[in-house]
Amino acid sequence: MYVLARPAGRRCIVVSSNGTTVSRLRNGSVLHHFPSALPSGARTRENSGSGQSYCILDCIYHEMDQTYYVIDMVCWRGYPLYDCTAEFRFFWLSSKLAETGACKPPSHYHRYRFCTVPFYNCDQSGLLRAYTEGVTYVKDGLLFYNKHAHYQTGNTPLTLVWKDEKCSQYVIDTDNNGEVPSQQQVVLELQNDGKLITSDDPPVVFGCLDQDFIQKSGVRPNNLLRFAIVGEGLIFVDGKLGKADIQYVGKSNRARAFADSYSKVIFQYMARHAPLKIDDLLASISSSNDYQEKTRDVEMSG
Repeated sequence: MYVLARPAGRRCIVVSSNGTTVSRLRNGSVLHHFPSALPSGARTRENSGSGQSYCILDCIYHEMDQTYYVIDMVCWRGYPLYDCTAEFRFFWLSSKLAETGACKPPSHYHRYRFCTVPFYNCDQSGLLRAYTEGVTYVKDGLLFYNKHAHYQTGNTPLTLVWKDEKCSQYVIDTDNNGEVPSQQQVVLELQNDGKLITSDDPPVVFGCLDQDFIQKSGVRPNNLLRFAIVGEGLIFVDGKLGKADIQYVGKSNRARAFADSYSKVIFQYMARHAPLKIDDLLASISSSNDYQEKTRDVEMSG
């Protein structure tokens, strides 16, 4: 497992090809169109590669210093890295990006600076370093990567975010006015049969709308709908969601591309009721290490 301090900002995919660079948000809209020092990222003599020499980077754009912080490498000079482990992708990211000059200050043919994010092995020492050490950007929680996992688009349990008040300004989600709503709100996708699901694969069902309500409200299948968690809240049975007491609020913002993931909903729910502390994470690492040591001793004695 790797851990890194996640930069605050707008998550986007950056593609450099045919002499230009484009960054797109998760809903597909263009954030920036610009020249860069990435391979095939600008129309310069030094950067005139073949049409196959494109790059795809998973980034967070940090508005305060106008820097793209690269948190993953998807493709480099036309070589796809989707099926490579995070361990290999992070190694390439650390070595290849610096070779291009993309980490240098902005210039005429390089409008925005790119920067890698320090990552650590997720032992107690690494977790504390990611949590406490100063960085050049505003933190927005800790990002955990399974180092053996391949790159996956969308939501995946192999990459998770954790936050508290020390490492994030926004532990609990805010509304469009920047205020924390009195009730937790979730965004779910409406299915043809009326079921309300998360964006996971397979999805988690949070409830069901009857056909009368669907017709009266004018919502349609595949719409993203916003609900408030009310009354009894979320009820769990044997560690799984058994019941969700939710109330319809309205359609989600059109800029939204996906419903919430199950892990996000649960994290936000626990943050309001029984937040997971950094000491809990450190203790879980210690328990895991103790278990591995005991297992190793059994294998040796056997």
